[in-house]
Amino acid sequence: MDDAFWLRYLRAHADPRTRTIHAAGTILATLVGTTAIATRDPRLFAAALVCGYGPAWYSHAFIEHNKPETFSAPLRSLASDYRMCWQLLTGTLDAELRRAGVGAPSTA
Repeated sequence: MDDAFWLRYLRAHADPRTRTIHAAGTILATLVGTTAIATRDPRLFAAALVCGYGPAWYSHAFIEHNKPETFSAPLRSLASDYRMCWQLLTGTLDAELRRAGVGAPSTA
């Protein structure tokens, strides 16, 4: 993954509330999306998109006051979202946030 993009992505998610909201949405979207595939239900696929993007876009609009990276680089943004979620859950995100110049610690 492009390191410069990853660091910019982290700076766009500076507030711990945004990271927590993203992680919750990503986990829920993954569960609903997996269920959509297993059941072949297109309504659940649509619900997975809402579960993933709805909270994320809300957090950018009302917490970070910035534009989601999804609009400029959708695939890199999706990969970065999963990376951020994984690192948040495993406790390895703080070092990356410091490297990106983001001072607020993570919360999960």
